[in-house]
Amino acid sequence: MIRPTRRADTDADFTRRRLAQLAVLGLAAGAAPAALPGTASAAVPSSVKASSAGRAHYDRARRLAADDPVLRALVTALTPGSALPPLPAPAPVKLFDNLVLLSAGWVSAMAVLTDDGIVLIDALTSPADAEGVVVPGLRAVGADPAAIRHVVVTHGHADHFGGAQTLADRYGARVHMSPADWDLLARTRPADAPVRDLDIADGAQLTLGGTTIELHHTPGHTPGTVSPVIPVRAGGRYHSAMLWGGLNPPSTVAELRTLLASVHSFRAVMRRTNVEVELSNHPNDHGLERAEQLRRQPPGAANPFLLGGPRTQRYMAVMDAMVRGRIADAEAAEEAGAEAGTGARGARTGAAPHACRGIRA
Repeated sequence: MIRPTRRADTDADFTRRRLAQLAVLGLAAGAAPAALPGTASAAVPSSVKASSAGRAHYDRARRLAADDPVLRALVTALTPGSALPPLPAPAPVKLFDNLVLLSAGWVSAMAVLTDDGIVLIDALTSPADAEGVVVPGLRAVGADPAAIRHVVVTHGHADHFGGAQTLADRYGARVHMSPADWDLLARTRPADAPVRDLDIADGAQLTLGGTTIELHHTPGHTPGTVSPVIPVRAGGRYHSAMLWGGLNPPSTVAELRTLLASVHSFRAVMRRTNVEVELSNHPNDHGLERAEQLRRQPPGAANPFLLGGPRTQRYMAVMDAMVRGRIADAEAAEEAGAEAGTGARGARTGAAPHACRGIRA
């Protein structure tokens, strides 16, 4: 069983520190919240121009999103030129009875609580995040960080693997990543990458304490991005949740087509597993707003992360349309470059890991 903390870092201590951080940023109780990424206030530089074919896809995505704040946030996040503003780190919160959001603000991890330990999805940016966000965050919700058995890294960027080795060294957790992204780190980040441990096969099932998480390859953001399907519990009912492993689109037509194929394959997985819950490791889906809504609302109110099957499928349809727009833009840019004799090419996203701190053209 997940054991309540016996350490000195109590829930009250953790909350006081978080409130102090929020107060510095003008976000303490009663202050107007800053604009979060994925909202209409996200800046889109006027220098970024979409092709006419791209605009047709973006317009379709906006029609699909309609007035749904989650889907509208996704449109904004994938609009060329948009970027995530700096965000304060929210206090940890249980999104479901067995799922905890542990956030550094602009990037988040999810802790899946089981009867035999914890599976951590992503490990934030650094050893400092592991020690200053993950560990006290778990204690704050009554879970023991020593129960972390597995760390699943969704992709090989430092803001997702940064704390993994610290947790492996301290608690003996096993670190999982796709073979393609282990290879990516061996080429590009040998100094700060975690020690290569376990490979994630496409469609692998990770079972701990009677909870089975499916792990699916969804390349595009990186060569080996992984998107989990997680059983989450609310009261006595279980629901199937998805977490898209990496949203920031690559630049080249070939890589964008790979991303589009991943959208299609994972959407089929979502139908098969009856996904009703949408999650993200970045605040590009109205997720932090929903977490605060959940924190404040009375017991028994509808969980804002429980979208239902049709709405989660529409989420993927919006992503499909936005990626098609990106492909149309990239094709137009390559054609224009060829006509100008430059042979213009987009930079390869998989060439070097970067922090996923913005969604940019």
